[in-house]
Amino acid sequence: MTFQTNLSKYTIILASNSPRRHFLLNEIGLSFKIMKPENVDESFPIELTHEQVPIYLSKIKAESLKSKLKEADILITADTIVWLNNEVINKPENRDEAILMLKKLSGNTHQVYSGVCITSVKKQYAFSSKTDVKFKILSDDEITFYVDKYKPYDKAGAYGIQEWIGYIGIEHINGSYFNVMGLPIQKLYNELNNFIK
Repeated sequence: MTFQTNLSKYTIILASNSPRRHFLLNEIGLSFKIMKPENVDESFPIELTHEQVPIYLSKIKAESLKSKLKEADILITADTIVWLNNEVINKPENRDEAILMLKKLSGNTHQVYSGVCITSVKKQYAFSSKTDVKFKILSDDEITFYVDKYKPYDKAGAYGIQEWIGYIGIEHINGSYFNVMGLPIQKLYNELNNFIK
């Protein structure tokens, strides 16, 4: 049986408003519903490692919706962080913060970690994915042009790899490109296959 045939017995629910995650799930042929995580506190225990943070957050999002799941539902939750010099670079709250974040990333290699949690009524499985991303030295003009035109306030690290800044600024990556977009789709495909067996 094909992946799509196996999954047709289930209702896939994606708990994310991210257009990038919607796009990636569509591209592997998944039909899914969208639900929004409810009242999620996105703070996390300080002792967590950078790899554990997005897994922890994806589980918290799953927990907020678990009571609403039916027998045939499979819930997918995810969280992505940018990690640079022992610091989590979150989503910027405004223009100045976005510019400052991109100045920190400029000329440096940072890590993007995504945590994904797959949940049903009976079980749960979570995993993470890591990608190294190297930016060239960005000029102030390049940074301000990007921030003013693309307004990347909904993106960890204040950038989208699939946008202008990714085309002109990223020298190389090591790991999944789609992970940097917000969902390690190849790994999710494999783990979903395992989850429904």
